[in-house]
Amino acid sequence: MEMKKVGVLSLVLVLLMGMLAACSGKSSNGETSGDSTDDHVTLTWYLIGTPQKDVDDVMKEVNKYTKEKINTSIDLKLLDWGEYNDRMQVITTSGEEYDIAFTSSWANNYALNARRGAFVGLNELMDEYGKDMKKLIDPAFLEGAKIDGELYAVPTNKEVGQQAVLSFNNELVKKHGLDISNVNSIEDLEPLLAVIKEKEKNVTPIATFDAYLPFDSILQEELPFAFRLDGNTDEVVNKYEEDITMETLKTMHEYYKKGYIQKDAATSTDSWPLETANWFVRKEIYQPYAEAIWSRSAGYEIVTRELHEPYIFNNSVTGSMQAISATSKHPERAMMFLNLLNSDEYLRNLLDKGIEGVHYEENEDGTIKDLPARVENYNMPSFAIGNQLILKLYEDDPADKWDAFEEFNESAKASPALGFYFDSNPVRTEIAAISNVTSEFSPALLKGAVDPEEYLPAFNKKLDEAGMQKVLDEIQKQYDEWKKEQ
Repeated sequence: MEMKKVGVLSLVLVLLMGMLAACSGKSSNGETSGDSTDDHVTLTWYLIGTPQKDVDDVMKEVNKYTKEKINTSIDLKLLDWGEYNDRMQVITTSGEEYDIAFTSSWANNYALNARRGAFVGLNELMDEYGKDMKKLIDPAFLEGAKIDGELYAVPTNKEVGQQAVLSFNNELVKKHGLDISNVNSIEDLEPLLAVIKEKEKNVTPIATFDAYLPFDSILQEELPFAFRLDGNTDEVVNKYEEDITMETLKTMHEYYKKGYIQKDAATSTDSWPLETANWFVRKEIYQPYAEAIWSRSAGYEIVTRELHEPYIFNNSVTGSMQAISATSKHPERAMMFLNLLNSDEYLRNLLDKGIEGVHYEENEDGTIKDLPARVENYNMPSFAIGNQLILKLYEDDPADKWDAFEEFNESAKASPALGFYFDSNPVRTEIAAISNVTSEFSPALLKGAVDPEEYLPAFNKKLDEAGMQKVLDEIQKQYDEWKKEQ
């Protein structure tokens, strides 16, 4: 009878210890319960991109591999480009449980969601479970994407710098014997545009674009708050009051008056697809060997001239990321998966290119070529998935492509505001009013459709009335405080 009592008491004690361990997140041997891969886990992953017919087939192969490696399966949910922001906002505000989601400076707002507590801080998780990818991801991504010293999403390892270039339809360059070697600015385009306007009646000299302005913009590109890239780089300014802005927009307006830019530029939604050769020059954001990608897509040769050296902006380090949700029950396993995704060549290529022999073929030299099924049924957003620099090269890619990316990244110069994330809450009313004013004036100004000597003063007057100075003062205050801690 006494032995039975001892046995029962022992059992109760064991159960109590187990419950305490569970509550504390520790197992009886002192290890964090999430560290172990003894239990199979399914992670929900929201990714931006058009849903593809063959996703389920590919994910079966993915899950065979991830189950073997980390005893984990992935439930991938692709949300189309146009719906991603709205859907993720609903998912976040409702407190829906999920594990991983694509986030960036332009979709599923990284900085805002991090500050709201929607994403898990990753510093410790990455140190423990992300060692492999941490060795591969450019440190500029990891440092530049930190908010108040904490990383809240894993950046995609790709080009870390942002560089605006002018891209030319080289068929027209060669046809008319044009020399683009001295084009270093929008102003240098004048004689070339005149030739195209005169001799190519079915070609618009300039495919509509916003003028390049040399600033690091705060919040959104078109909004006025910005830091200069030259001169006094520690002073936040209204870029629409700067001399360089007036000079550049005057040039754009001259081009508009001469018919180099479409008359409906301010309101047109024409995306100027590359495959339609009805343009001469356009502005693009560059990465090494981008010309080859654009030429492949267009079906004719495209060449470029740079407008500035590559800069590392907040927008460039947070342009493609994967965050772990604060609602996730398995943040450790989610980090294990992200580590595998960004360091394992087989998994990274499987998710990106699909199944070998079905979606692509591999050549003897290790390069690949797409099969029809890849284009038709599994055309994934490569940049949004993970580490680009461990992808297989296409047979027409330069052999040194990824080396060129590393050189490009090493040459990139950090913006003075890299790592500074403005908290807009204290002036959100003023920013909303300024955003409305900007939407009224900036499209026509930046595309050259109106006279800046007339419209910029009116624009700036309305910005002042909307609370411009109050916002500039708040940004400057936060920036100065941030700068002291660097």
